[in-house]
Formats: sequence, C-alpha cells, structure tokens
Amino acid sequence: MKQAGLNDEGINKLLAIKKEVTKESDQELAADVVVIGAGGAGMAAATTANQAGKTVIVIEKASKMGGNTILSGGAFNAVDDGSETAIANKDSVEKHYTQTFEGGDKQGDPKLVRTLVENAWSGVVWLKSLGMEFQDGVFTVTGGMWPRAHKPVEPEGTGFFKTYQEYIDKNKGITMVYNTTADELIVENGIVTGVRCTGKSGNTITVKAQNGVVLATGGFGQNIEMRMKYNEISKKWPTLDASIPSTNTSGITGDGMIMAEKIGANLVQMENIQLLPLGDPKTGSLSGNIEHAVESRIFVNLDGKRFVNEGGRRDEMTLALFDQKDTTMYIVMDSDTYPKGDELNNFGESIASLVSAGRSLKADTLEELAQLMGVPADNLIGTVKAYNRYCKDGDLAGTADEFGRTLFSDTDGINNGINDGPFYAAVRVPTVHHTMGGVQINELAQAISTSGEVIPGLFAAGEVTGGIHGSNRLGGNALSDTIVFGRIAGTSASNFARQE
Repeated sequence: MKQAGLNDEGINKLLAIKKEVTKESDQELAADVVVIGAGGAGMAAATTANQAGKTVIVIEKASKMGGNTILSGGAFNAVDDGSETAIANKDSVEKHYTQTFEGGDKQGDPKLVRTLVENAWSGVVWLKSLGMEFQDGVFTVTGGMWPRAHKPVEPEGTGFFKTYQEYIDKNKGITMVYNTTADELIVENGIVTGVRCTGKSGNTITVKAQNGVVLATGGFGQNIEMRMKYNEISKKWPTLDASIPSTNTSGITGDGMIMAEKIGANLVQMENIQLLPLGDPKTGSLSGNIEHAVESRIFVNLDGKRFVNEGGRRDEMTLALFDQKDTTMYIVMDSDTYPKGDELNNFGESIASLVSAGRSLKADTLEELAQLMGVPADNLIGTVKAYNRYCKDGDLAGTADEFGRTLFSDTDGINNGINDGPFYAAVRVPTVHHTMGGVQINELAQAISTSGEVIPGLFAAGEVTGGIHGSNRLGGNALSDTIVFGRIAGTSASNFARQE
C-alpha cells in the first residue's frame, strides 16, 4: 500500500474499514449422522457412515477440511499382513502394541491400544480402496520406535483429503458445512441428538442427527490457557506459555472437549501434552524439517555435539532439548537422501528451496557446515565420526551407542553414516504437537460420562479423545488413530438407534 502512495494515516483508515456482513437467517439442518470437525478423524467417520448408507452433515469452523492432519508429515503406523514389509523388518502387531503401551508409560487403556494396533493395517487397505496411494516400503518417523510408518504419495496429509473429496464428489449423501462453529451439544431425554452452531454471518445453525453425533474437533494445542493449566498438573514441561509455538492449526483450541464436558463427558489424562523437538524457530511448524527418517540424521546442539538418542521417545528428546543452550538444536545429515538437490522432504519442499530461503544450510564439507552453523568444527567432525562407528560399515555396527540409540540403518540397511557431501543442517526448537488427553471413549468410540456410563448418541474420535496414547504418543500413531477410531465412530454412530 505504501508503494501505491498511501501514507500511514491512509493505510490505517483502510484497515479500519469493516465489510458489513448481513446476518443470514437461522437454519435447521438434519441428517442421519452429524460429524463435528472435518479433520482426519471426522472425514474418516463421515466417509464410513456414508458407506453404510447414511446421510451425513459435517460441521467445520474453518473454510476447508484438513485440521491438523493436513499439516502432518503423513506417517501412518501400521503393521502389514506380511504382504509388504512386516516379516522383512521383524515387525508384528504385538510389537506395535508393546511399544505403544510402554511408550506411553502404560497409561493408555489396553483395550484402546489393542484396538488401534489391530485395526491399523485394515485402515491402510481401506484408504487404498478409496484410491489413496502410498509409497512402497516403510520408514521410522521421529519417535516411532520402529520402521512401520507408511508414507502417502501426496505430501504432508494432503492425500487423505484429496481422497475424501474425491469420494464426496463421486457419491451422494455427505454435506460439508464450512465456516460454522459448533457451540453446544444438544441433549434430549439424556440422548445427544445434535449440535447448535454459529454460522459465518453470526446466525444460529441447528443440526440434528437421526442416528449419532461424532465429535472430532481435535485437541487444544493452540489454547495456551488450557495447556498451561494442565501442564501445572504434571509439571512435565518447563513452560507451555506463548513462548512455545505449536505445530497445530489456529483452530485447534479444545472446543469439543469443552462442549463434551458441559454435558457430563469424562475428560481423562488432560495433562498428557506432547512436544516435538522439530519446530520451525519462527512458526513452530514442522515444515522445513529436512529429515526423511530417523536412521539418516542426528541432532546436535549449539556446541556441535549430540545430546540424546534420536531414535527414542519424543518426550525424552524434547526434554533433553530444553536443557541445551538457547533450547535450540540442528538436524544434521548428508546427501544420501538428497543426491541431486531437487528431492522433496516429507512436506513437499525441495531441499534446494529450503537452502535458498535460508531455512537449511548446505556445505561441501563438515568444516564449512560447522562454520555456517556457528558451532566448533572440531566438535561437529568428532561427533559425526563417533556416530559413524555405529552405522552400517562402522566397527560398532549393531550395538547401541552411549545414548542408547539402536536405529542406525534403514530397512534396506543402506545407511552408511554421515559422510557423503554435500552436508545439510537445519535449526529446530521445541513445539507443542499433540494433546493426548480428552474425552474418554470405549472400543466402540462411545463417549463415557463422569459416572462411567456410555453417553447415548455421542461418539468421539481422534485427538479430541484421551486414554489411548498415555503420557507419550509414538510418532506415526496419530494418523492411525484418526483412521481406526474415525471409522469405528462412523460405524457406531450409523448403528445407533434412539429408543423412542
């Protein structure tokens, strides 16, 4: 505007002009199943309910579907049936269960954990049946503990919603209602029958369900007041105030939990809040992350030294990062993943574009990389040399290092360490990523009340729920959660019949 000749006064006048919005008439809508939230869990529920022959209305306060899922790296944990990789990498559903349950300090409900891991692969098969494409093989996502993450062909989480939109376009019965905020659940005779919302123009939109209501509004990672309140219970993190960014979209503010609690739903394990050590220093986003898999990179602090098991739990890695200078680290890797320079990271960004934008550093030698990073070259060189001893051709290959790391080679065993220039580095900071607490559910995704009873008509799935992941969620389990329990919620809501 200044280039167009406006001074500060003129700009302020323009900014003060508010477009008049004519309030639309109040509306009453109805469908067999009502879904609140158009993220990963909500769209899985809506699609499943429609496949069961039900009409569905999906309420979403944003202008499009996606939620947090669309910003994810796309990693989907699932142990296949042996047709792809499970036998080759010695994975099993039982191992997935054990790592999920123990990785959450055994706080997760065993029945829900079992439901998650036993139905994850069928979720992949279901997505493929809808037309979604996955890359061949599996990888270990940060904090995933094992190579069982399936990567979509489309970047981030876009493939999920491209698939859902294509389904909607080809089939009748799913109505998307955007720019509409759910305010309160409607309860009649002890049964949840719908939701009262506010439309874009401020009008009231009442949406009633003939069968069930699915709550899929996500967590509360962007609600600073809530995350500080519940962090006071566990005191796990030094702070979760506004100085700590979040990977979440702006609308992830705990709305569904607040609504559910008002009608008597039991909220469990709200103090279990997950941070990642992988946030962009300016935005908290996961974009700009140069890693492709755990096995191909290391973390170093501002002294050029490793400080944690990079293949370990997410909370342990992030807590260790809080103890480092300026709560800042670098991801360091070589060119094995980026042999040409035009390859994409997990978020659809080319390494060349990240280097050009200054979001990643590139150098032909470790000495030059250390100079760009501002760390002592001797420290970085020594760190990499020590790390390489545990990789494929190192003299300590096959053993755990001083931090307890055992993941050094990928499923093909081709990682030969960090020694093939050019070398890359990217700065990262802690960021709030996932809230593991929420509405208590059972294996049928039925919401549970504070008295331990099923709340008739209300079902929940995804990050709005609690009690699955315990104190620490395995990387790659969130998308599995959205699909597994989203499908279950869609089925359960479809089958729910009111007792007149």
